[in-house]
Amino acid sequence: MARDLAIDLGTANTLVYTRGEGVVLAEPSVIAMNQQSGEVLAMGREAWKMIGRTPAHIVAVRPLRKGAITDFDVTQRMVRLLLERVGVSRLNRPKVLVCVPSAITAVERRAVTEAAKSAGAADAQLIEQPLAAAIGANLPISEPVGNMVVDIGGGTSESALLSLGGVVAIEALRVGSFDIDASIQAHVRREYGVAIGEVTAEEIKLVCGSAAETAGEMRAEVRGRELVSGLPKTIVLTPAEIRRAIDEPISAMIDSVVSCLAQAPAELAQDLLVQGLHLVGGGSLLRGFDKRLADETGIPVTHVEAPMECVVMGAGQCIESFEAMRAMFIDPRR
Repeated sequence: MARDLAIDLGTANTLVYTRGEGVVLAEPSVIAMNQQSGEVLAMGREAWKMIGRTPAHIVAVRPLRKGAITDFDVTQRMVRLLLERVGVSRLNRPKVLVCVPSAITAVERRAVTEAAKSAGAADAQLIEQPLAAAIGANLPISEPVGNMVVDIGGGTSESALLSLGGVVAIEALRVGSFDIDASIQAHVRREYGVAIGEVTAEEIKLVCGSAAETAGEMRAEVRGRELVSGLPKTIVLTPAEIRRAIDEPISAMIDSVVSCLAQAPAELAQDLLVQGLHLVGGGSLLRGFDKRLADETGIPVTHVEAPMECVVMGAGQCIESFEAMRAMFIDPRR
């Protein structure tokens, strides 16, 4: 019998939750294909290692950008491979709950639904990521209390104020951690005349990237290709210059949070001084981001437990609850 699935189809990573088992798969949203034959060579972590290292006829691509599908066929093939890895077959077609950014359009929502059905799902429903994140973080969203979730993903940043089981105010921005990586690439190219790839830029972010000054900062030794000579070159980057390089996307994310706070009713706004802001998503793990957000908003900021799995865990709780309700209210003798 097919088990219901929850899928967090993210720009950076895709996670799959199986009813009764929990999170069974977490892979980068990357697929490597042979353009000449159309054959899929690798998916997930294996394909991620190929980015920027393939010959001309092989491409390692992310089929989702800014939280939306940019290549329907490639996305469909990636989702089908994901479902196969968790045991889905033609004889075993599950119902799927897919987490999507609130910023995507109606056309993009239909594309996600069709991609899931075409990949082997018997039915596909959507849930917005901020709501799923709040459920996964076990916030009291069903109570008349203001709870705010800030979800920083690879391609989007979303801030949502929730109360009584619904969204009171939401602000979505198509800027995420990939924009931080792009800013680092542009800085190294502009200041040092050296070209680096997106994988190297992400490594720089992890080593010495920060949104605010923090203790124990480290410099990063970077190797790339000098644009003038075409030869390999090594440079050293400091945390301070990386902070300056990534200030634009970081400021845009924080401004988005402030815009959401400005939409909050007065009674719920005062709740946030006690409840605080809850950070989820891989992008929120950037060093100093919580400190800078707290300084600029004057509201306490905390990371939820398991910020990268929080969204899919919330969607998983939804399908678990649905199954419990069905068992409770549907007579098995019918």
